[in-house]
Amino acid sequence: MTLLALDWFLLIEKLVLIAVIIFASLGIALYTTFAERKVAAILQDRPGPNRAGPFGLFQPLADGLKLITKEEIIPNNANKALFILGPGLAMTAALMTCAVVPWGNKVEMFGRSIALQIADINIGILYVFGVVSMGVYGVMIGGWASNNKFSLMAALRGASQAISYELAMGLSLIALLMLTGSLSLKSIVEQQMAEGRFWNIVYQPLGFLIFFICAMAECNRTPFDLPEAENELNFGYHQEYSSMKLGFYLFSEYINMFISSTIMATMFFGGYDVPFFNEAAHADLGNWLAVIGIVSLLLKVIIFIFVFMWIRWTIPRFRYDQLMNLGWKKMIPLALANMLITGAVILWLQK
Repeated sequence: MTLLALDWFLLIEKLVLIAVIIFASLGIALYTTFAERKVAAILQDRPGPNRAGPFGLFQPLADGLKLITKEEIIPNNANKALFILGPGLAMTAALMTCAVVPWGNKVEMFGRSIALQIADINIGILYVFGVVSMGVYGVMIGGWASNNKFSLMAALRGASQAISYELAMGLSLIALLMLTGSLSLKSIVEQQMAEGRFWNIVYQPLGFLIFFICAMAECNRTPFDLPEAENELNFGYHQEYSSMKLGFYLFSEYINMFISSTIMATMFFGGYDVPFFNEAAHADLGNWLAVIGIVSLLLKVIIFIFVFMWIRWTIPRFRYDQLMNLGWKKMIPLALANMLITGAVILWLQK
């Protein structure tokens, strides 16, 4: 078989994997909206969505159909090109982050070993940070292009919030990278699966707590949903949007929540590693081993998403000054202290 033929097989594999992951992410984001409404209903002692389909399971499809069929309105004074670009950029940035996530072990199909990861690059975490930073432009462009003062104020809030908490998030990861010595998410997972090693949450509990809080701020989740403070800024940075442009903004936030949960599960909780399950001893399971790993990763992600929802419907929104004080005066000093303590412990153990 020629090298050219092998390249075609690899291209087809990657295209199929990209399509599966994108559609899975969109499907999960769609039904996360349903899950959030159900969790809110349980916490507030009410039934929640229960009309569209059995147990309300078709409610997300009904919501999506409603957004698709609604009239698309572009304000007369809006910058039309940027008005259209904003939600597209937000959705694109949200979907691109899943490219470096290892979703499971390799599978054997058609006589080939297929990696369940779109791209295993040695700067995977830096790639995630770069793409997440692009999502801020979607918020800023949408708020500015609307030519609405409330949208612009909300977009400025969103950009300031993202920049503030990205600093603490990056510093919390430096301590983790001191332990792993690698920026590749695949390598980080394999290190946690090695014999005699524990998940990184054991070595970096404070780093995980800082990362989790910053992830909520990056996803604009309550109590950090200041860019969408309805009682202060009408509807936030996307109040002039309708139809699927609004849907793109809303779904991108749920995709960000899903990917953030996946990144946390990968870096701190072993990724597709199964607790108390020796993969080497069960190598005879073949492709079922990869299925078990995928299910393990998704269960961890579901737990994180539930915690996101639980916090949203339990804790009230911060004031903006409280949000900034927490980011600059609490999170960043804590992350710096965690980094220094980690470095000191590593140096002491190497003596």
